[in-house]
Amino acid sequence: MPQSTLPVLAEVVRSGFTESRHRGSLVLLAADGTVDLALGDPDAPIFPRSTAKPFQAVATLRAGLAIEGELLALAASSHSAETFHLEAVRRILAEAGLTEADLRTPADLPLDRTEAEQLLRRGGERSPILMDCSGKHAGWLAACAANGWDTASYLDPAHPIQLLAREALQEATGEQPTHLGTDGCGAPLLAVSLTGLARGYRALLLAEPGTAPRRVADAMRAHPEYVAGTRRIDTWLMRAVPGALSKMGAEAVQVVALADGRALAFKIEDGTERASGPVLAEALRRLGIEHEVLDRIGAQPLHGGGAVVGEVRAAF
Repeated sequence: MPQSTLPVLAEVVRSGFTESRHRGSLVLLAADGTVDLALGDPDAPIFPRSTAKPFQAVATLRAGLAIEGELLALAASSHSAETFHLEAVRRILAEAGLTEADLRTPADLPLDRTEAEQLLRRGGERSPILMDCSGKHAGWLAACAANGWDTASYLDPAHPIQLLAREALQEATGEQPTHLGTDGCGAPLLAVSLTGLARGYRALLLAEPGTAPRRVADAMRAHPEYVAGTRRIDTWLMRAVPGALSKMGAEAVQVVALADGRALAFKIEDGTERASGPVLAEALRRLGIEHEVLDRIGAQPLHGGGAVVGEVRAAF
């Protein structure tokens, strides 16, 4: 197998010994949208995974669904399945005359480990609403119901709601997707570049007030707990840094945009999410952010025998 040529973004140091390295690509954009730093190959196509959700929520609005506030933030979320998340998913469905049975998300445990452990202790089991994408799916379903579109086939790439999602992604990133796949939740997945994603998030924040992209960005920033959860990095960052828009995706993809137009995007090549926090914290420092929350975001200690014996740390 050929060795990766991508740079090391994070290293795993145990007892003073570097035992693993995580390679990847990263891009930082200046306030005017120009590339300030490029590591690896940020112009190569990747699957954005859940970092595509803000654009997918734009499609929900452009389909005419009247949704605002925390419910709109939930439509762009990878939620932790905390009680308030599940109540909001049920509210979106109920207001559209739908139920959990209409969700096409696979049965899953909560994304948040604490919530999953509590559920299992109570004797609970996997269900579609617990899957972290159920908020997005509920928004799509409600938009379909509002338009009289078929709700059974809403995940078909040719469905009207998916065509709107594709259009929103292309418009914001300025790119034509290079590959069509299927996300973990069953939704269509479109490959674009990290540079395109960073510019896309920048476009969400800088869009005119009242437009669908800006409404999604504003809802996410106003209700970050609904975008992620109370124990999640995206929530901590959006609460701590005024105007920041942050979203993680599976396989260690992360995108952040700041209110003045600065932005970043990265992907850890091997998909290991333990490297995401340290890399994100360092990337934000490179963008000029100085805040104590970065220490919290970047903390990824290694344990041995119950004691801290090392850490995963940024290495670029």
